[in-house]
Amino acid sequence: MGASVLSLYRKLGRRPLGRWLFSRLVCWKAPYFASVRPRLLSLEPGRGEASIRHRRRVTNHLGTVHAIALCNLAEFVGGLTTDVSLPAGMRWIPKGMQVEYLKKAQGTMRAVATPGFAPHVADTGYELPVQVVVCDPRGDVVFRARIAMWVSPRAAAGDGTATAG
Repeated sequence: MGASVLSLYRKLGRRPLGRWLFSRLVCWKAPYFASVRPRLLSLEPGRGEASIRHRRRVTNHLGTVHAIALCNLAEFVGGLTTDVSLPAGMRWIPKGMQVEYLKKAQGTMRAVATPGFAPHVADTGYELPVQVVVCDPRGDVVFRARIAMWVSPRAAAGDGTATAG
């Protein structure tokens, strides 16, 4: 799936509004992400970047970007980055997330995701840590996440032996 996601991103990304459309397609496939309206800014194996605008829909009672909106942004960009970084025959699922809220999040948030190491083909599953750093418009880090992605072999058609857990 990673190669097809990356090729679609590259194809759409060359067109006007293409990255916006790609982000909307991801939200159509995984509707919960639409709650924060993320925008993918760049995507390549080993690195992804996305943003969310500071607007009323994503604010908390303090008027800052809500902590869970930042988690959604982190999972959005971390998942896409993982997907396009995996070798053929492997799949992924988020297994857990550790987060740090470092300062008030105000303004458009920009997140960068990077895997802890280059994913590889394996006969059994393994944990791939993905680091996500979220910055405010001044470039100050406001949030950090470490997402534990479980990477495992895809089941052969009709096999059913490989599992995500």
